[in-house]
Amino acid sequence: AHCHRVAEEIPIVGFYLQPAAGGRLLGYEFWRRFAEIDNVIAIKMAPFNRYQTLDVIRGVCEAGRDDIALYTGNDDNIIIDLLTTYRIATTSGTVERQIVGGLLGHWAVWTQPVVEQFEEIRAARESNAAIDPKWLVLANQVTDANAVLFDAANNFRGCLSGINEVLRRQGLVQTAACLSEDEQLSPGQAEEIDRIYRSYPHLTDDDFVRANLDDWLAG
Repeated sequence: AHCHRVAEEIPIVGFYLQPAAGGRLLGYEFWRRFAEIDNVIAIKMAPFNRYQTLDVIRGVCEAGRDDIALYTGNDDNIIIDLLTTYRIATTSGTVERQIVGGLLGHWAVWTQPVVEQFEEIRAARESNAAIDPKWLVLANQVTDANAVLFDAANNFRGCLSGINEVLRRQGLVQTAACLSEDEQLSPGQAEEIDRIYRSYPHLTDDDFVRANLDDWLAG
């Protein structure tokens, strides 16, 4: 009921957040009813779960809403989410939908190669050509990197600190500290960040940041 009430005043965006980060489980029926609200304009899907992501997409398709923008917040599945065409059988026929972009904590760092990847993915989708296997390789590399930055091994306890640590190493912030003293790097997380730097230099943008940092800070 509160979604309907808010939608009477302003456009609304749904946000499906995984329970480990403070969200709650919301099934297909919820998302179908939510998508039937006229003033819904977008949904960010971040359950970090393929089944639950499909619940959202099915709900939107069954509601007949082709005007609701779908964004991935699944930092564990970024590349695949962006590449995939979802073909959903509904009571009104078969519907195809694609995720139009990402609203991702992972994209708070190393954004220069992310922009390039996103543009390439959009071009690949629009070409309707077969998907290059390189994207499947990259997908797993990004997921591995995200597991470290988000501290998946410790149920995401060091998620914010992991992002801040990369920004600190690049000189964009002075410290990886967060407002809460409970938010800090988990034991071994810094060493894991070292590992992904060594393993996936093509995912990072330290050279780009270094070349522009003085101008950014001066501005």
